[in-house]
Amino acid sequence: MLRHSAAIGADLPPDEAVVVDAQDPALRAALTSAAAGDHSPARELLAATRVHAQWELRDGYVSGLAEAALHNPGWLDGWLADSPEDPDAALVKAAHCIGQAWEIRAPARAGHVSRDRFQAFFALLHDAVPVIETAARLNPADPVPWRIALTHAMGSQARRDVFDGYWAQARARDPHHYGCHFAALQYLCAAWHGSHQEMFDFAESAADTAPPGSKLHALPLFAALEYAVLSPGTPAAPDPYAPRVSAAVARALDLSAAYEPGSHEAAGFRNHLALMLLRAERWDEALEAFRSIGIHATAYPWAYFGDDPRQEFLDTRSGVRIHVATRTPFFARPPQPRSGPGPAPAWTEDAPCALAIAAARPAEVAQAALMCGVSLRTAAASDTHTYIEAVPDPKPTTRSILSTADRLTTAVDNFTTGEKWPTLVLRRTHERCDFTLFHKGRPLAAHEWNTTSPAPDHATVTATAAVLSRFFALADPRPLAHILRSTGSPHRHQSDLLAALSLPPLPPDFGTRPEVLDALPGARVLTRRSLLAGMCGTMTTEVGAHPQTSGTCAPRPARWWLLRALGLLFFISSAVLSWWSPGIGPILSTLPALAALAMAGQLAGAWRQRRAQATPAARPSRTRL
Repeated sequence: MLRHSAAIGADLPPDEAVVVDAQDPALRAALTSAAAGDHSPARELLAATRVHAQWELRDGYVSGLAEAALHNPGWLDGWLADSPEDPDAALVKAAHCIGQAWEIRAPARAGHVSRDRFQAFFALLHDAVPVIETAARLNPADPVPWRIALTHAMGSQARRDVFDGYWAQARARDPHHYGCHFAALQYLCAAWHGSHQEMFDFAESAADTAPPGSKLHALPLFAALEYAVLSPGTPAAPDPYAPRVSAAVARALDLSAAYEPGSHEAAGFRNHLALMLLRAERWDEALEAFRSIGIHATAYPWAYFGDDPRQEFLDTRSGVRIHVATRTPFFARPPQPRSGPGPAPAWTEDAPCALAIAAARPAEVAQAALMCGVSLRTAAASDTHTYIEAVPDPKPTTRSILSTADRLTTAVDNFTTGEKWPTLVLRRTHERCDFTLFHKGRPLAAHEWNTTSPAPDHATVTATAAVLSRFFALADPRPLAHILRSTGSPHRHQSDLLAALSLPPLPPDFGTRPEVLDALPGARVLTRRSLLAGMCGTMTTEVGAHPQTSGTCAPRPARWWLLRALGLLFFISSAVLSWWSPGIGPILSTLPALAALAMAGQLAGAWRQRRAQATPAARPSRTRL
């Protein structure tokens, strides 16, 4: 595992670039404007999908806008007030009503939902009926209102004849609409109103009649996951549905091969495919599935296993890499990625920029970071604070490869362990900003601002503000809580937080390129060191002084050379005498020979190090004619 882990999965996108349920730029712009109270971009976006009959795209846009309206409904109410007969506004309102009901119910199974929540859930679903009817009436050709109606039928425990009527209406408008088929599949699963047999029959029938390349070919995969992963109980042996599960995975593999690596459209079924492959212990194929997913993680299926789907995705992907590395023979060549139908996209441009601010001087930070395992660049931010950023390593360490945190966070987690000063790690992309506070190697507080996310919970924000005020000596945490609850401009909120904490401002270019400290005066690079070199640097560096940036130990004195040379002569003589004397066995004779080799290697390494540290002025100059 240690030998192959660096090579296996090295072409995967970095962990910090992975995003859960990423929206396309058009929807993201509409959500940003909606959060600011302007519904015009959303209206134009949905009107275009209606005019061009882009029903699949329309369904995704409606779901994203309805989810955004759950916590910020003002823009939607204003849209409906301005245009009460707008079919697009009515459609978003219908999806919003269903989302409100499910938010009250919570995603738990029925046995874990209280009676009061169930009553509120059914009341909201009852109120949603006329809203769905209005959306269907205002745009009769649209299948999306009937997809919402199918979801409503599942939650409201509608009779089979009601479901059949909704399904007939949806098929009449678009016989291959993916969203309608997925909603119908959920109704027909055993956990709701159908059975395993009916669920598989429906999914396989839809896939058999679907056009080439349609996502409906992945419908049996969702049925297989529902049966094999989410259904309670262990299947009887022999499992009657095992062949159908295997066939569903094979069909999904063929469908995935038809899409380019990193395709946003294929991300939904590829995430489910990766889970099913690792469940079957098909590790090489699971790694290939993660490679095809790229940065596009989805909330499901990973939300089934924890509260943080992104972290579950990253942990699972790292575990697959370890399994593949463990199963690769020591002297074998690691499995190579398969060639896809198109070039792999560039991941690094999606990765957030990261910068840390430590409440310590550069020399203190450099001494603490001697053995952190990551190359760093430091620059003085003020008389008492230091900027820190990670520098790319040509050969990263195994720990940094398998860690699911970005390299700077990994380094800060390491070098703050024995220090009393706090360190704030800040990350920034175009749409979101976040920070993590570290003290003594522990993350104590974290927060994220996102252009499309609602205001966070007041209790959580208050607790985070209290931690920040304690470590940065603020008497009143309420201004911090106000900044943390702010929405709409993540970059400005992040800068406001630093000002409130009396920390130095961020460099002007932060967020536009990965390394911004190289242009600052006095910036220095602390090259990643081995454990031995780091210990040597720790012992030879004076307190308060900056360690050598070359990554080597201090020059050896003449006494060191003399003792090693005498030791080499002694061990060579002992080895020759031992092998020459017949009374000394081979084991005892080998020991001085090994000691002589070790001493010679130490002297050779020190000599090479001394030559490398020679100043350019001491070397002979060469002039090219």
